[in-house]
Amino acid sequence: MKDMSCAYCAEGALVDKFGIKVTELPASKVYLFREQSHRGRVIVASQFHVSEMIDLGDADRRAFMDDVARVATALRKLFHPAKINYGAYGDTGCHLHFHLVPKYADDAFEWGSTFAMNPDRTYLTDAEYADLVAQLKAALAV
Repeated sequence: MKDMSCAYCAEGALVDKFGIKVTELPASKVYLFREQSHRGRVIVASQFHVSEMIDLGDADRRAFMDDVARVATALRKLFHPAKINYGAYGDTGCHLHFHLVPKYADDAFEWGSTFAMNPDRTYLTDAEYADLVAQLKAALAV
């Protein structure tokens, strides 16, 4: 069941504030996070409006985590981060989603610490966003 006050359910203007839709996978929607202090940062949101992983049935939970792993594999292939941080928050937005945040050891910004939700440091041009979306689609083979 969708909640049209939820950015991930309604999409459009609500999600456009912070993300650009890349694609839909079997159990999720993938968004490029507009703030790119960590090159390649994305959000993987469940196709279902649930708050917690435990709200999904076994098959849907496995499918969602398979999607998260598929996206992480694409990020590693494209950007070669030293580590990918995974954040599953949602205190105020109760739709299951993971932030996948590539971290780079040669980038002092937040290396060795938790990533900021929105550091408001790095935004790209429309052409740069389009290029990243195209790279992600190709790496995800969609």
